[in-house]
Amino acid sequence: MDPQEYQQIEQQNTPPTPYLKNALKAFLVGGIICAIGQAITYLYIIFFDFTDKTAGNATVATMVFISMVLTGLGLYRKLGAFAGAGSAVPVTGFGNAVVSAAIEGRTEGWVLGVGSNMFKLAGSVILFGVGSAFFIALIKLILVSIGVVEW
Repeated sequence: MDPQEYQQIEQQNTPPTPYLKNALKAFLVGGIICAIGQAITYLYIIFFDFTDKTAGNATVATMVFISMVLTGLGLYRKLGAFAGAGSAVPVTGFGNAVVSAAIEGRTEGWVLGVGSNMFKLAGSVILFGVGSAFFIALIKLILVSIGVVEW
């Protein structure tokens, strides 16, 4: 069988991808995750006297913690299978990815398994986050220095 025949057979037997349905599920689940995050922000503002600016850090930490717990319980995988990018794009996807990598490495031990697998993903996210924050701050410093924007 040549590659063209194989491709034709594959196209005939592969069901069509429901792009619209997948996009709607991702949009709805991502929106629900963001709405939960907004509710947590309001809870921090109302009950713990955070300001709009300071509640964001606590909200992110809480959302990542919740996603890590759900990943440990095996529930976030089901959510990801249903929603696709809707569960991966928000910050909760980062928590899920870190814990998933740690769970995969648990048979190799705490340091070489869990620790190193966890930082395979987290390390690159931290590196690019710090790097991009540095360059954004540098651009803002230049813009402030020439008088385009104010602090």
